[in-house]
Amino acid sequence: MKIYNPILSGFHADPSIVNADGECIIANSTFEWFPGVELHRSKDMKTWKPAPSPLSEKRLLDMAGNKASCGIWAPCLSYSDGIFYLVFTNVRSWNDGPWKDCPNFLTTAESIEGPWSDPVFMNASGFDASLFHDDDGKKWFVNMEWDYRQQGPRQFSGILVQEYDCKAKKLVGKVHKIFLGTDIGLVEGPHLYKRDGWYYLVCAEGGTSYEHAITCARSKNLFGPYEVHPANPLITSYGYDCKLKRAGHGSWCKSPDGKKDYLVYLCGRPLEGTERCVLGRETGIAELEWKEGWPWVKQSDGTLKNCPPDYIELNGRGVVAPGCGVVHVAEKYEFKNKDFLAEFKTLRIPFDDKRFSISERPGFLRIHGGQSPSSCFEQSILARRQTDFDFVAETKMEFSPENFQHFAGMVYRYDEKSQYLCIVTQDEQKGKVIQVMSIMPEGFSREMECQIDEEKPVWIRLEVHQKTGFFYWSQDGKNFRQIRPLIDASKLSDEYGTQGFTGAFVGMYCADLISYKKFADFEYFSYKRLG
Repeated sequence: MKIYNPILSGFHADPSIVNADGECIIANSTFEWFPGVELHRSKDMKTWKPAPSPLSEKRLLDMAGNKASCGIWAPCLSYSDGIFYLVFTNVRSWNDGPWKDCPNFLTTAESIEGPWSDPVFMNASGFDASLFHDDDGKKWFVNMEWDYRQQGPRQFSGILVQEYDCKAKKLVGKVHKIFLGTDIGLVEGPHLYKRDGWYYLVCAEGGTSYEHAITCARSKNLFGPYEVHPANPLITSYGYDCKLKRAGHGSWCKSPDGKKDYLVYLCGRPLEGTERCVLGRETGIAELEWKEGWPWVKQSDGTLKNCPPDYIELNGRGVVAPGCGVVHVAEKYEFKNKDFLAEFKTLRIPFDDKRFSISERPGFLRIHGGQSPSSCFEQSILARRQTDFDFVAETKMEFSPENFQHFAGMVYRYDEKSQYLCIVTQDEQKGKVIQVMSIMPEGFSREMECQIDEEKPVWIRLEVHQKTGFFYWSQDGKNFRQIRPLIDASKLSDEYGTQGFTGAFVGMYCADLISYKKFADFEYFSYKRLG
C-alpha cells in the first residue's frame, strides 16, 4: 500500500508526533486561528482522524490582538506515565523590530480528548519549545534562544535546556546552551530523544522557505557536545528536483506497532510554474532506517537519501492520494449540531454565543457582525483550510443589511492583508447589492456591484482551479452568475506580499461596523475537492 505525501494537506505546519499506547498523534501549529493546535490521530499510519483541539477555551489561550502569523508556533506533544504534555508558544509579536515576544506554556491532560489543565508559564527566551522525558525520570524543557542584539542568522543563537520540576510546575536549576546549530543556520524547532544510550537532538534549520531542513546531532551527554549527522541534513528539499519543497521542521516516533520509526516534517507544494504554496506548509511522512547509530530517510525506491520521499509503503494493497487519508466530517456542513467545528476555525477568538449561534435559529448558523477585515481582535469569521488545488465551496445565506457598513458573505483569505470577500451589502442608490472586495498589499478595491432581490436568500459559490478562481451567485440555487474580478489564488500564500506562515482558508463572514449586532444566517456550507 502506497501512502502519498503529504498525509495532512493544506496548512498543517510544524508537526510534532508522539506514540501513546499504540496510537500516533500529530500536533500542528495554528498561528492566529482558534482553537489552538490541530490534532490528528491514527492507529495504522494510513487513516488520520481529527481529535479535539486542546486549546479550545479563552482560559487556555488568549490571542486577542495577535497580528497575522503570531499565536501558536510549533507545539510539542509528548506522553509519559499516562499523561499527555503539550508545550506551546503563544507569540504576541514578531517582525516588529529586533524583538520577539514569545511566552511558552505547558498544559497537561490524562486523555488526548481533554480536559486540559490551565497552562503554566515556562519562559519567554525563545520559541519552538519542547519537553523531553529522560529515562531517569527527569524532565527537561528545550527551546531555541532569540538574541535580539545580533543580526540575521545569529539571532537564532542556540538551543537551551533547563530542568522542569513537575511538582513545583516550574523550571529549576541552570540553563544550559547545548547546541549552536550547523553552518546551515537559523537553528530552531528542537526535539530531544534517547536511544541506545545516545541523546539525539533534532532541529529545524535554514528558515521556513525553500532552504529549509532538519538537522540531527547526537551525544552521550544531555548537555553535549553534540556531533552532527555524517550526511547532515537529515531531510531537505534544497538542491533536489523533488515534488515536495520546503521540507524541514519535524519530529519522529515509533509506529503504532512499535516496529518502525517514522519522521513527520513540514513541506510545501507550489502551484505549477510558481514558487507560491497556496496550501501553506503541509505535513509529510518518511520511514526512518537506522544505520551505524544514525537515522536515515528511506526513499520510495528503498534507498537512503536526505530528500522527502513521494510515498511510504505499508502492508496491504491500494494507494492513498495526498491528504486523502484524513477522515473528514462532511462535504456539506449543516448546522444541526456542532460536529462541523472539527474542521472549522475562528480568528483569535473562540466560537461562542456572542458571535456565533446554532440555537437562535435552529438549522442555521447565525453569525453576528464583528469588526472589519483588518481587525486583529474580533472578526466574525468561521472558515476551513483550503486542502486542494482544485475545489468548489458554496453557502446559502439570508441577510438584511441596512447600511453599507453591514456586509456578509464568503471569504477566501490568507491574512488581513491578503484576502477576497464576496459580500452582500446595502447601497444608498441601488439598494441590496452583491460585490467582490479585494484586499491586497498593493491596495483595496471593490468590483462588479450587482443589484439583487431584497427578499430572497443568496447562494455564493467559489470555484478555484490551481491559481485561477471565480465567485458566483444565485438567488434560486440553480442558476449561478459569475461575478468578476478573476481571483488570483496564488496571492494567498506565504510567498506573496506579507511573508507569513499560514495558508489559505475559505469560509463565512459577517461585519457590522456600526453596532456589532447585525447578523447573517447561513443554512449550510460545502467544500468539495475537484478532480
